[in-house]
Amino acid sequence: MQAQMITKIYNDNPNQREVRRVADLLQQGGIVVLPTDTLYAFACSMEFKRSVETIAQLKGFSLKKAKYSMLCSSLSMASEYVRPMSKDLFSLLKQCLPGPYTFVMDANTNVPRNYLNPNKTIGVRVPSNTILQAVVEAVGCPLIGTSVRRVDEEIESEYLTDPELIHDSWGSRVDLVVDGGLGEDLPSTVVNCAGGEMEVIRYGKGEIDL
Repeated sequence: MQAQMITKIYNDNPNQREVRRVADLLQQGGIVVLPTDTLYAFACSMEFKRSVETIAQLKGFSLKKAKYSMLCSSLSMASEYVRPMSKDLFSLLKQCLPGPYTFVMDANTNVPRNYLNPNKTIGVRVPSNTILQAVVEAVGCPLIGTSVRRVDEEIESEYLTDPELIHDSWGSRVDLVVDGGLGEDLPSTVVNCAGGEMEVIRYGKGEIDL
């Protein structure tokens, strides 16, 4: 699939017909650039290993060294893919999500091992972006995502935030770019929650006090 397309969807009132179109592409193994509440992201359905491998190639890293996030529409969906949480961790997630955070958590067997970090963890995101939430709901399972940029690439921020420029750069290598308006130029705040500990390992857009 190389449709080389861009489509506009409004965050305050996502058009359900366009959302269905995006979901259909993803359910066929397509790769779509989607807005989040931080940077735009390459995304595919977690059911297609080959699509995840293609995203790794776009990013410039090997599948084994890739660091993906699982993009979920809700905390309820995310909880189906991680090990049981402590009361404190659940309280923290409920306070922060949806929001600009990535929580690195112990995955359960519902997550394909190809997407796991070496210590069997995965980043969990529930962005506060109604377009992404609507698409994930329509697909029916989490998406695997990672920010639109190559590893160690220095790039002007507008090429990470302007969907038209993202389309100029990547449109020939993905199936669809969703224009959800200008994105943010800050990544998510990353919190490592694996093994029962909670530690901020990257400060980004989300404010947090552990």
